[in-house]
Amino acid sequence: MSQKLKIGLIGAGGIARGAHMKGYASIPDKCEMVAICDTNEETALLAQKEFGLDGAKITTSYQDILNDPEIDAVSITTPNKFHMQPTIDALNAGKHVLCEKPLAMNAAEAKLMCRAAKDSGKILQVALQMRFSGQALFLQKFIENGNMGDIYYARAKALRRRGVPHWGVFIDKEKQGGGPLIDIGVHILDLTLFLMGYPKPVSATGKTWDVLAKNPENKNFWGEFDRTKFTVEDFAVGMIRFDNGAVVTLESSFMANAEGDPFESQLFGTEAGATIRGWGDDALSIYKQIDGQYFDLKPHNIPKVESAHVSEVQAFVDAILEGKASPVPGENGLTLNAVFDALYKSSETGHEELVDVSY
Repeated sequence: MSQKLKIGLIGAGGIARGAHMKGYASIPDKCEMVAICDTNEETALLAQKEFGLDGAKITTSYQDILNDPEIDAVSITTPNKFHMQPTIDALNAGKHVLCEKPLAMNAAEAKLMCRAAKDSGKILQVALQMRFSGQALFLQKFIENGNMGDIYYARAKALRRRGVPHWGVFIDKEKQGGGPLIDIGVHILDLTLFLMGYPKPVSATGKTWDVLAKNPENKNFWGEFDRTKFTVEDFAVGMIRFDNGAVVTLESSFMANAEGDPFESQLFGTEAGATIRGWGDDALSIYKQIDGQYFDLKPHNIPKVESAHVSEVQAFVDAILEGKASPVPGENGLTLNAVFDALYKSSETGHEELVDVSY
């Protein structure tokens, strides 16, 4: 492998141009984008023009990228339904893979992807950027140093009052796999489990609803969408049990009659608690007792991260060049998919369901 990685893009839509390609473009000394694939050639050409990649190969078949022996790694930024096969094919072709979240439509697909990564010896990284934010880096180190003790409970929220995406396939269960739970709940649950050391889930119980989004009287702040094609949930809630005794509750919505749009996780530890938010000036608060007094602490030395999306791509490239493990291993993506499977199943059965992360 050359010291300067050659990168192929499989999918050239908004997340490719807004996140992955910006990440690769930020480190031109370490990598170069040499091929762009999209089923819509005009979309691929738009990405090529936007990033000034005049010499990049344009194709509508991802096999053209996988058949190129010079390409070292690929980003897969297709709709969820088309994550599994390109990922497996890329790993089998000897390429490292950065796959957009969620890893797959379900745990069965994710298991096949993790197996392919293990068999190939190549990196499979899931694009979960929240753990690369400054507040996440700070809090993870704070926890690692023992300042919060044992984190036994967390409350994770990714709620939008009126935030149904009106583009792409976000409202199409057949192509997406689910609604807010699998789209934005995936981010806050990953951040929460990352800070907790990714304990192994054993069971989950949950409930989903689609009571608001199909009603045209409920206006959508993000723009109108076809209510007749809305086949996902608009609200989901769940409780997850872990093998170390910890419990996490999760709430996620595209539409909810709630205050604001909270995206945060509250962590409860034996030595301290914390609230971490996805963004904003008040992104991290720590609650601790010292000498019998109670303190609400606001850190002032949180690392400055310009873009967590860019940082995740940089971490992917560095892991390849330095021979390190995946910064966000496929097994983390499998855990998330398995939890979502159990929550969706529980909503149907009305019972607590087992979570299986073996593969």
